[in-house]
Amino acid sequence: MSENRNVNRFKLIFLLLILSVVFIIIIVNAVKLGVQTVYPRQYVNLVEENAKSFEIDESLLYALIKTESGFDKNAVSSVGAKGLTQITPDTFSWLQTKTGEEYEEDALFEPEISIYYGAYFLDMLLEEFGNTETALAAYHAGRGKVNEWLSDPRISPDGVVLENIPYEDTAGYVKRVVRNYKKYKEIYDSNK
Repeated sequence: MSENRNVNRFKLIFLLLILSVVFIIIIVNAVKLGVQTVYPRQYVNLVEENAKSFEIDESLLYALIKTESGFDKNAVSSVGAKGLTQITPDTFSWLQTKTGEEYEEDALFEPEISIYYGAYFLDMLLEEFGNTETALAAYHAGRGKVNEWLSDPRISPDGVVLENIPYEDTAGYVKRVVRNYKKYKEIYDSNK
């Protein structure tokens, strides 16, 4: 009788242990799914293709798109920037002089156009400024404004890094993209 109790007790403990492990796995996956919902990877093929083509970290391109449009391909900003990567019509026209292509500005609502030109522009800025945060500031405030800031030792003592971005909205934008970038790296790079 005592032996049966011990066997039953062992079975119960074993069953509880198995159920605990299954519960933990379910909770971990639910949390992971929740985090991936907050930091989605949409337009995966387009992002991967353009990140590879321009040698940009995929996570940075996802962070830029999340920050700029929240993955809304029809997004329009208060300054008229359009699409997933929120490029202004003037910047789009200027970029097309570099690519030799000709599109109407509403082509920015097409994910393949928006992601291509967003990655192309980001790549140009990373090459020009050599610093991710400075390139992001230029993406937001413009190359001319950032070059002006870099020449001011109160803003950029070394002429490369912006230590004190004078535009609050640009400073906040850079912080958001960098925060999103770190989250995308944390969530998705561990899966590779």
